Amino acid sequence: MYTTLPDVMSQADAVGAFIPGPRHMLPPSSPGALDGLTFAVKDLIDVAGLPTGGGNPDWLRAQTPAERSATVIDTLLAAGAAFAGKTITDELAFSLEGVNAHYGIPLNSACPDRLPGGSSSGSAAAVAAGLVDFALGTDTGGSVRVPASFVGAFGFRPSHGAIPLDGVLPFAPSYDTIGWFARDIATLQTVADVLLPKTPATPVRRLVLMRDALNITDPAVAAEIRTCCDKLEVKDEIQLFDGHPNEWRECYRVLQGAEIWHELGGWIKNVKPLFGKTIAPRFIDAASITRADVERWAPVREIFTMRLKSLLSEGVGLVMPTAPCIALRKDATGAEIGEFYSRALALTSVAGHSGSPQISVPGGLVDGCPIGLSILALPGQDRALIEPGSTWSNLMTKKTDA
Repeated sequence: MYTTLPDVMSQADAVGAFIPGPRHMLPPSSPGALDGLTFAVKDLIDVAGLPTGGGNPDWLRAQTPAERSATVIDTLLAAGAAFAGKTITDELAFSLEGVNAHYGIPLNSACPDRLPGGSSSGSAAAVAAGLVDFALGTDTGGSVRVPASFVGAFGFRPSHGAIPLDGVLPFAPSYDTIGWFARDIATLQTVADVLLPKTPATPVRRLVLMRDALNITDPAVAAEIRTCCDKLEVKDEIQLFDGHPNEWRECYRVLQGAEIWHELGGWIKNVKPLFGKTIAPRFIDAASITRADVERWAPVREIFTMRLKSLLSEGVGLVMPTAPCIALRKDATGAEIGEFYSRALALTSVAGHSGSPQISVPGGLVDGCPIGLSILALPGQDRALIEPGSTWSNLMTKKTDA
């Protein structure tokens, strides 16, 4: 039975993390490992009795209340967690900024004059502001990892296929995952124990820096990542992009875009929905991708994946910046946003192309704003990244030896 909070001014309303209107909440269905914890859910994920709005009013109008919840929701409720409401998403997940032209911009509590990152913007904002203990997002091209970096939270993208995607609005299915945010790694790990397969993982005992990731990162952010590597005693470095980061990004743009249009193109052509001015051109671009484009880039994705697997092994974590810069200003220009995308999608595509798990941990501050340090492992090695006792679990409290 839902408890409903009226749509009145509150801390939650000031943050702007939750979807407009009355907020619906559910108690746990049974006690379990998550007793006492509250969670929020990105409005791309079905919760029984509520419509899934997708961040777009035209999409919302076409929806009826979900008949059943996504498996991930039932699992969390059965483990003792309480559902605290649905959060704003960038429109149909097609954004990394955290701007919704219809529902607003959730607050980035860490740097209020800047964007929270998207498309899991509301979930990131709710966790960063302390409104919930953890929150679900989806991550296709960085939609959990980038917001985690921007707001200074822990964020986790699991191996592709590790968590069932039933009841989740499809975007680009071969890249889509369900991830989550928390303010500490212990909560992140407790949620992982409930959601992830019980497959054991080889502990990460060696960290390797992806040196060429720093080449497409703002110098101040790169310097802070270097400082983090000193704290973590990272000695080894590799080059993954092999001088061609734009090929990783372009491969992602084409293959993701083709899947997006396959999933959503029919609805877009029939309904002609109103999208925000930055979102509409992205769907136009997705519609322009041809079968020949896909046939060209699909084998390249396999080559990229093989290259990653040839450079890593179980027990090794790949270190990189989560995002190439601190959170974008709220008044960022189109050119600035485009330049951010060209670098961010190269970084985030590594896990996407290979289906790898990746954790983003708070790595410090640049100009007073958080940055995220990411560690990526081979597919299936999720649990190795979220050990509470890992060297990166309390990175911001570690000191470099004098």
